[in-house]
Parts: sequence; structure tokens; C-alpha cells
Amino acid sequence: MLAAERKLRIVEYVRQHRTASVSVLAKEFGVHEATIRRDLAEVEQEGLLKRTHGGVIVERLTPNEPSFNERTNVALDQKMRIGKMAASLVEDGDHIIIDSGTTTLHIAKNLVNRSNLTVVTNDINVAAELRDAPGVKVTVTGGELYPSSFMLNGMFTDHVLRSLHVSKAFIGTPAIHPKHGLMHPEAQLVLAKQGMIAAAQEVIVVADDTKIGKLSLYKVAPNSSIHTLITGKEVAEYDIKPFHDTGINVITV
Repeated sequence: MLAAERKLRIVEYVRQHRTASVSVLAKEFGVHEATIRRDLAEVEQEGLLKRTHGGVIVERLTPNEPSFNERTNVALDQKMRIGKMAASLVEDGDHIIIDSGTTTLHIAKNLVNRSNLTVVTNDINVAAELRDAPGVKVTVTGGELYPSSFMLNGMFTDHVLRSLHVSKAFIGTPAIHPKHGLMHPEAQLVLAKQGMIAAAQEVIVVADDTKIGKLSLYKVAPNSSIHTLITGKEVAEYDIKPFHDTGINVITV
């Protein structure tokens, strides 16, 4: 077995078992413990697992979401590619929801020349991006304004979303896990995302590769509610394969 393949399988093994010792991994893969230690050092350097005394554990939690300004330039090239691809799935005449976020903002940037389009959003940045688009009607959900991100959220937002039916919803997320689905660290933001998903015929999640395989505190929706996941080509095959296997249409750009 080649070293690259062995490392991939080590990551898969640990994610399934949550933890593993060096001796167990050496026996599992039929190599010396020194070889496993070298593999684990490289895997940890890639940020996929965390070594402990004598073994390794999974540590891919998202305990909080950085501010909008902090996130704006993270994986920017990916977000631009993801936004362009997501916008290509929108057809003239569609009614769509665009969630708040730094990735979803790039969807709006690619819709300014579209025709007969209705966009519902809880993001003032998204609305502002489309303000001069003659063929796009923009509906803002209302709600409490979060000044740090220009996002709208709360009771009014949830009420509006419950009254809608759209063809597509584009959802951003700080964490999406192959077992637990869409997740978020902030309880107050969960209901709005659930409302967007419930309102849509088709749910499209946009997330750069740093969000794939992550866990967080609150479950937003199961993977069975997702039709398409768009992420960057930087994503590792072992991170994206479980989503393929559950029937999600995964697009890497």
C-alpha cells in the first residue's frame, strides 16, 4: 500500500472509531509503529487529526464562527468559484433564497445580469449587491440586524420564511458533517436556516473545504435534506466521499 493511500485510510479509520493507538493502527495496516508515527505526524500537520500520547483522535470542532470581516478573505478564491458555480444553477424566472454569509455573497455577485429573478435574503450585503440589478426583484426578510455581519435574524425573519415557497435555497454553513449533517455553533441562527430549507424545493449548500467534515454544537438539518453540495477542489477525497455515498450531488470547483 502506498503511503498516501495508507494515510487516507488512517484518517477514515480514526473518524469511524473516534480514536486509535499507534499499536492498533500498526496492526491494522501491517506496518511498523515508526511508520505509523511518521504518517500521523504528516496527517496532523495537514490539520486532519490530532495526535495524543500514544495515539490519535479526531478534533474537528467548530466552537464558534468568526466575525464577517474575519471570514471575508478566508478561502476567498474558493468562495468566488463556488459562488459562480452556484449562480449557474439559477434559471431566469426562479424564486430563490440566498442565506447570509461570505460565500453566499458571491452568488449574488454573479446574478446581477439575470432576468425575471426573485431573490429572498436575510443579508443586507446580498440585497445591496443586487440593488442595481434591473432583472432581479429583491425581498428582504426583515428581523433584528446584526451590525457585525449585516445579517437579519430573529422572530420576524422566521415568520417571513415560514410563509414562503421557493424553487431553490442556497445555504451557507460553518460546519457540515457526513453523519450529523448541517451544523452551527450559534443556537439563535438555527431556526432561520431551517426555515430556508423547509421553504425550498431544492437545497444547495455552499461551503469551502475548511467546513467539510466539521462538527458543531447544534444540528440544523440532516444530509437527507440536501440535494447539492458545492465546495472547492481543494477538498480531500476522504472528506467528500461520504457525501457522495449518501446520494448528495457534490460539485467541486
